[in-house]
Amino acid sequence: MSFLKKLFGGKGDTDGVEVTLEQEDYKGYTIKALLMAAGREYQLAGVIEKQDGDNVRSTRFIRADRLQTKDDAASAALAKGRQIIDEQGDSVFASTQN
Repeated sequence: MSFLKKLFGGKGDTDGVEVTLEQEDYKGYTIKALLMAAGREYQLAGVIEKQDGDNVRSTRFIRADRLQTKDDAASAALAKGRQIIDEQGDSVFASTQN
C-alpha cells in the first residue's frame, strides 16, 4: 500500500508530518516554505507566523502554482510569503484564530 501512496502522490514517509523546506525571517514575521507534493511536482505552500507576546499567530497559504523541484517550490513560497506580508501586514491573521 505504501508503494501505491507514493506512486499516486500520497505523503509517503512524512505521513501527517509537516515538512518545512526553508524558512526566513522577514519584517518581524517568519515565513516557512512547506513541502506539498502534487504528483511528480511540488505545489507552492507555506506558513506565515508572528510572535504576539506569549502566543504565535499563524496563517497558511496554498497557491495553484506547481513547480518541478523542491528548491523552486521553496523559493517561490518564500517570495509569495514576502508579497503577502508587504500587501496585508497583520491583517493576514484577521480570519484565523491562531
